[in-house]
Amino acid sequence: MSPSAEPPTNGANHSPDRSNLVPFSSRLKEGRALAQDVWSIYNAANLPADCINLGQGYMNFPPPVWVKEAAGEALNSVAANHYSHPKGRIRLRQALKDHFGPDFGRDLDVESEILVTSGANEGQYSVFVAFLEQGDEVIMFEPFFDQYLPSVTFNGGVPVYVPLHPPKHDGRHSSSEWTIDFDELRRAVTPRTKMIIVNTPHNPVGKVFTRHELEQIAALAEEHNLLVMSDEVYDSLVYDDNEHVRIATLPGMWDRTVTVGSAGKMFAATGWRVGWLIGPASILTPTLAATTRIVFCSNSPLQEASAVGLEQAKKRGFLLQQRDEYAERRAILTAGFDKLGMKYTLPQGSYFVLLDISTVRWPEDYPFPQSVEGRGRDFKACWFIAMEVGVSSIPVSEFYCLEHTSIGESYARFAFCKDVDTLKHAVERLQALKKFLA
Repeated sequence: MSPSAEPPTNGANHSPDRSNLVPFSSRLKEGRALAQDVWSIYNAANLPADCINLGQGYMNFPPPVWVKEAAGEALNSVAANHYSHPKGRIRLRQALKDHFGPDFGRDLDVESEILVTSGANEGQYSVFVAFLEQGDEVIMFEPFFDQYLPSVTFNGGVPVYVPLHPPKHDGRHSSSEWTIDFDELRRAVTPRTKMIIVNTPHNPVGKVFTRHELEQIAALAEEHNLLVMSDEVYDSLVYDDNEHVRIATLPGMWDRTVTVGSAGKMFAATGWRVGWLIGPASILTPTLAATTRIVFCSNSPLQEASAVGLEQAKKRGFLLQQRDEYAERRAILTAGFDKLGMKYTLPQGSYFVLLDISTVRWPEDYPFPQSVEGRGRDFKACWFIAMEVGVSSIPVSEFYCLEHTSIGESYARFAFCKDVDTLKHAVERLQALKKFLA
């Protein structure tokens, strides 16, 4: 034994704690990446085995048969099982050009104005990598898609929060009634502001931003030379003849806007991780440099399948049929809330309904897990509903900064991207909530 070694005590060698030798980056804390998030708290493993999952926004039904068949054909080929160009497979870029070009009123250049990414989220992350400097501010509307926050902070950005304000009246209301205070938005802009994120149709509110609202955002972007990231992954799910306006089509906005899209949302294939960015070369060229170093390229066979989906979607009337099917699902879920007499937001787009759970009551000694203590009231409400009623949802305060938690904690997000039978069963169960309402 060397002179410096400590002799074992009672047969045990008491060596120093080596579990945290190297400190991790502070950016993980700043982006709330280490905090236990809603997805792990309300995971199926933590809830009753028969709990119906209306919390997470993934479908319990498959992509269209003809899209799945295209994936199989791609897997059985040779070329589609190997690396793709970092820009994306040319067939998919051409399909994106043909499908979206008319929406943008442009003859899109497949080499410089379309970029395929590993899901919409990776595309957004790559834009942040390409454009954010340390201390640059990024404005995001609350409630916000939770991935925005760590994606911004990991790249040195500083999030600046501007809440959408919910209506005050009782009963059902439209997502259009969640409004922007444009004086508040203007005050949020500083000399350090670099970017503003617009999400329309909005997750989780379901708001479809109006042309007038987008024009006012565009005017601010022009005045202060801001980059606009327009997250439009739910663009094919807009209901009741509402108009989906692409901010990139407004005067002067093409040159400062990157539009984000998703095959996962369009074709019920969220696990495929195929997304895209559409915008000017001045934005996509540096973003390509970033994404090439992050993932190099995206899933080759599923790019081919997504291309087939886009090539055939309009010919088959698929998107209109799918929209109508989602409208039916929305009606089933909201009819259940109407029967309960509960206040909720009817979404103009996306596949989420916000239910006002401020009237839900539970016993003072109810055994809540430690994971929901010290969070917004909605965390307890969602846990209680899942355990006692058997339907899971997501607490909306997770999508707010701490300062604005009080706005979100009145709501739970329910996803209706499920088959009709599942939704009907969930609605039946939810009627048991009546006895817990104040």
